[in-house]
Amino acid sequence: MAEEKRDYYEVLGVSKDATDDEIKKAYRTLAKKYHPDVSTEPKDVAEAKFKEISEAYEVLSDAQKRKLYDQYGHAGVDSQFSNGQFTWDDFTHGDDLNDIFGDLFSNIFGGGSSRRGSSRANGPRAGESLRYDIELMLKEVLTGKEAEISIPHVSACPDCRGTGSKDGKTVTCPTCGGQGQVQRVQRTPFGDMMSVETCPKCGGRGTTYEEKCPKCRGAGRLNGTTKVALKIPAGVEDNMRLRVPGQGDAGYNGGPAGDLYVVIHVKEDKTFRRDGSDLWIDVNTTYPRLVLGGNIDVTNLEGQTVSVSIPAGTQVNGVLKIAGQGLPAVGRSTRGALYVRVGIIVPKRTNDFEKELLTKLDSEAGFKKKKFKDKLGL
Repeated sequence: MAEEKRDYYEVLGVSKDATDDEIKKAYRTLAKKYHPDVSTEPKDVAEAKFKEISEAYEVLSDAQKRKLYDQYGHAGVDSQFSNGQFTWDDFTHGDDLNDIFGDLFSNIFGGGSSRRGSSRANGPRAGESLRYDIELMLKEVLTGKEAEISIPHVSACPDCRGTGSKDGKTVTCPTCGGQGQVQRVQRTPFGDMMSVETCPKCGGRGTTYEEKCPKCRGAGRLNGTTKVALKIPAGVEDNMRLRVPGQGDAGYNGGPAGDLYVVIHVKEDKTFRRDGSDLWIDVNTTYPRLVLGGNIDVTNLEGQTVSVSIPAGTQVNGVLKIAGQGLPAVGRSTRGALYVRVGIIVPKRTNDFEKELLTKLDSEAGFKKKKFKDKLGL
């Protein structure tokens, strides 16, 4: 006796009034969990679960099939899955599964990967472009940085050279005649209905082979990690993107590989604040030095001591400029300025001698102010 199938809505964990987006989201979540290449479940369990959720998605993602299923249950759609037509191999290729693998390896990039390629099912398509985020210290922005990073991505299978064939040879698919798509006529209570679907034999490639490549299981692509040497120029800014051509995922059907986009994040510095190519720093000095003028030493971004002159009468929070001590712009050797904002520290405690001097200074300042007012007749 054949095993009774579970309700498709129950399989995907959605309600019967779920939207198309909700159904697709549920499928993608479950497919990531149970795909045999990534699932932690035993392989036979993962394959069975993946087949079940894929069968449910095949029906519920198609408006006509979903309508038949809602009216007649499994009886309304079971004909397309009978006689062994629906197998694990039907899901080794396809845009939804490619999206899933792209998502699995784009997690280190904060949210996603950009994709590009032809919409033709059996034509050459570029691989997915990937994103990698890297953090730099502010000092590394000054000097630039060379780094080697490890990128999880999909590469062309070296054994079959991306063909999916054990001997590397392919032939035109006899099922679809190289079109990558087939027409199917389904008998329904409303009559015969014709639909165009991805070829189950070649997975939309338009070509097939006598024997699958054992290394990649016929996919022509493998998950792996590649080391990429980066040379980040001096002067890069926060959220700037660097493009590394051809270091993304491998292409489909002979298409080119995608690109790698490295997103720069500049870590906030505790001492310096950045404003484009200029730097700002706060330095405290003494009240007499602001009044009388003098010099103060400032430590620049390289850790070197730079002397700057304070003009007499400089106010608290006054700004001094040191040219050439900022950051370079990308592609330029000249540097911006270092701006020094000066302030004073007010001591919380004073000794008797300091109190005497401060009192005298305060009284003298008050006397001069009063005398000046008397002269004005105020």
